[in-house]
Amino acid sequence: MNFANDYSDGIRGTDDDRVGPFRLVGSGSARPAAVRNAAWICFGLAAVAGLGVVVLSGHWWLLAVGALCIAGAWYYTGGKRPYGYAGLGELAVFIFFGLVAVLGTMYVQADTISGFGIGAAVGVGALSSAVLVANNLRDIPSDRVTGKRTLAVLLGDRDTRTLYVALTLVPFLITVLIGLRNSWVLLGFLALPALIMPLRAVVGGAQGRALIPALRDTGFAMLIWAAVTALALAFG
Repeated sequence: MNFANDYSDGIRGTDDDRVGPFRLVGSGSARPAAVRNAAWICFGLAAVAGLGVVVLSGHWWLLAVGALCIAGAWYYTGGKRPYGYAGLGELAVFIFFGLVAVLGTMYVQADTISGFGIGAAVGVGALSSAVLVANNLRDIPSDRVTGKRTLAVLLGDRDTRTLYVALTLVPFLITVLIGLRNSWVLLGFLALPALIMPLRAVVGGAQGRALIPALRDTGFAMLIWAAVTALALAFG
């Protein structure tokens, strides 16, 4: 997906004045066609792996889910009307990185979906969306100039910061709710310290490059929360 975004944003000129990490097309370090081809090679490898999972599980309807995932990855910033340019990026991340990823993994292995699984999926989806919110908060000035109407651009600076805080609280609310049935899940609060610095930056009004560490730390918090919660549900 990163190659696809790099290509599509690059050819639109969205990355010409990018504040965030290095991009191949926007920086002129790689030909657009090469980055586009890399994206489709990755999609192809993912499709082969997904086909293997479908064959082993016997749930052939999951092919449609896989196709939707590839389409979602491409049309986030690709195509004539990318939905990432219409304020729908965070919703898509919540669906694909949270619900589809977690519940899909659970379903192909356990052949069922539980309430605990839904809770875990919502938590992962919320933190994944928070990463994108922090990213788009950082890019509000440049996105306004290039016409990229992200949710952050539509909401404005203050409301975007409020949204980030709300999303980071969601997994810990879920931790409390699931913890009423499985106390081991309360270990999910071990992820909270990783969010102290990004929350301080976002609430404190950090701008531009000062927000880059918030993306990294939010992603790290998601990794901790997901790993601890999964282990607690599996062995608790």
